[in-house]
Amino acid sequence: MTSNENVPEPSDGVPRLRLSGELEGIAEQLRSLARAQDGLHALYEAVLSRNVELTVVLQLIVETAMELVGARYGALGVLDENGEHLAQFIPMGLSEKERADLRGVELPRGRGLLGHLIAVPGTLRVDDISAHPESAGFPPGHPPMRTLLGAAVNTRGRIYGDLYVSDRLDGRPFDAHDEELIAALASAAGLAIDDARLYERTRLDAEQFQRHLLPHLPDLRPFEAAAAYRPASTPAYIGGDWYDALLVPDRACAAVVGDVVGHDLRAAAAMAQVRNMLRALLYDQHASPSAVLSHLDRALQAITDQPVTTACLAHLEPAGPCDWILRWSTAGHLPPLLLTPDNRVHYLQVEPDLPLGVETGQPRADHTHPVPAGSTVILYTDGLIEDRRQPVETGLERLAALVTEHTALPLKDLVEALVDEHPSDGHDDMAVLALRAPRA
Repeated sequence: MTSNENVPEPSDGVPRLRLSGELEGIAEQLRSLARAQDGLHALYEAVLSRNVELTVVLQLIVETAMELVGARYGALGVLDENGEHLAQFIPMGLSEKERADLRGVELPRGRGLLGHLIAVPGTLRVDDISAHPESAGFPPGHPPMRTLLGAAVNTRGRIYGDLYVSDRLDGRPFDAHDEELIAALASAAGLAIDDARLYERTRLDAEQFQRHLLPHLPDLRPFEAAAAYRPASTPAYIGGDWYDALLVPDRACAAVVGDVVGHDLRAAAAMAQVRNMLRALLYDQHASPSAVLSHLDRALQAITDQPVTTACLAHLEPAGPCDWILRWSTAGHLPPLLLTPDNRVHYLQVEPDLPLGVETGQPRADHTHPVPAGSTVILYTDGLIEDRRQPVETGLERLAALVTEHTALPLKDLVEALVDEHPSDGHDDMAVLALRAPRA
């Protein structure tokens, strides 16, 4: 007798097939749980990084829901302030053709089955949309959908919106396991949305605070000036960049841009202090830019806890009946950019002196360059050109090309174009100031 004689062989193989099917079902559940864990982890990672805008978070929630249950379509509807209708609807999974077919069709406002979750928050699982008594049908051009799974999304005890998925890729209806996954995701989504909204409010408040610290350029006639500022995209939203311009004695105009090291409230407060002190020095003294920066450096060291600051201070002075001369001094800052009336662009490259707050005993130099009537001097901070993946020279070249591309724009539009299309990676705030010499 062999060792296998006591093991009965199944006559038709059914028990073995049934066991194989049950194991495959368990394996599929484990795979779906792993997908759920990965999806929730990605969602939490995006929120915890605190640099994701609300719209991106909402799209990520829908994409995660579709991946969790293997759905072809997904959407998230955001309720209006009264909680009665959908004020925003974010659909995902539509092909280009399906989007084209829906072009011009009004987005859902929350009627039919979509309105059911508004009236009865919780979860909703439907195997046949058209057969449901509350179904309102689809508008012309809408792709056919048969099954629906939805869950309400709550933030701070209030219904924020509803999360929907439709039509599993395998053709089967959604099951109880899918419903549990979507309900869990909707709960996590509420926390993610709340954090993203807080992030967005903080960003807007910080940007408004920063703009209040920056000056409104005064009337500088016969000169023309324009300035623009953009906060950093990530990781911080308050920085030390600033600009200023004012008329000074002897028919000249002073212009300055600067950057206080740091990205926090301390940097912003120091920026305001430096700018105000510099403005007082410019009003009070008939001095060259290098002398003003030296005086500012000594004053800051004596009376403030001043962080390191870079700056470029320039005077545009008359040099005859029609022409002008630029006299400038740079404290560790990037070179001015000169745009002449014949649309030539070039940098006024000089060896920069030490930044403010490093060593007050070091001498500072003045530099001069002729400026034809109608020319534009552009001062800017490093946030406009720096990309950590490329050399600084590459950013400077791209900025010069950008100025050349937009030479025909009015001055205000020119500086706005520079901060909108900047060659930097956006990880630092940026300021740009353009000063145009009179034509006569």
